[in-house]
Amino acid sequence: MALEHFWGILFISLHAMVPITLAAIGETIEESAGLFNIGLEGILLLSALTGAVGAEASGSAVVGLMTGMGTGALIGLVFGVINTYWKGSQLITGVGINLFAFGFVAFMLITLGAPGFHSVPRDVQVKLIRLGVGSLSPLVLVTVALAIAVYWLLYRTQLGIRIRAVGENPAAADVAGIRVNALRLGTAVAAGLLAGLAGAYLSVDWFGAVAKEITAGRGFIALATVVFSGLNPLLALLGGFIFGFFDGLATWVATYPGIKKLIPWQFVAMAPYVVTLLVVAGAIGRARFPKALGIPYLRE
Repeated sequence: MALEHFWGILFISLHAMVPITLAAIGETIEESAGLFNIGLEGILLLSALTGAVGAEASGSAVVGLMTGMGTGALIGLVFGVINTYWKGSQLITGVGINLFAFGFVAFMLITLGAPGFHSVPRDVQVKLIRLGVGSLSPLVLVTVALAIAVYWLLYRTQLGIRIRAVGENPAAADVAGIRVNALRLGTAVAAGLLAGLAGAYLSVDWFGAVAKEITAGRGFIALATVVFSGLNPLLALLGGFIFGFFDGLATWVATYPGIKKLIPWQFVAMAPYVVTLLVVAGAIGRARFPKALGIPYLRE
């Protein structure tokens, strides 16, 4: 019985890890180049909606995931253009993305005839991999692979050196022949694409539904994970699992009769957010970020 509980919590934690980690490793790429986007929450929410619509319209979960990725990439493109070529405020742009998403998704759910909640038909959801001890989404494996791939990209390739150079000293990178704003724009699109995949995963895979509260602060937890990781995608994977574990633990407590009588599930549900606060408080002053983070590049 104890082993069954272990596997249950582990699988829930792995599924809860996916959206946080995907958004975090995308943001790691972006922040390495000198941009930061606090609009991850909004991208997750919008992509969850468009991913569900895409899956239902096409009858394919893959198309739904691609629609979510396209939504995230488009938002990343807009964010990148505003904050590279137009020298906008990255903070204000991110806040604007979040506010737009909260209002737009609530409106669209009403338009779809399902105020606050819309279920995605099971036949267009991502098919799980059946294992002897439980079922696993293929997106869990994709997330682990992407974390390893992004680490290799940033720290083992010429492109990664260019990305980090642009974030650390854009003027020197420009002198070296690197197109600073174009590269920053590319990282913004990549970050948006991964956040879009995370959002579509919520609706087309994990929850099988869209709700205006579906993200539940996961975009902000992803930002905390980036701080925890110090822009290391492998540590972002670890951080995502830690936050996912507490999220999964709260879900398990809420569904297990013997435990929820002893520990109110609402108390456990606070754990991911308390951990977020502790991580951010502990990392402030210790994590090292690029010197040009958040500063628009003005070519002289």
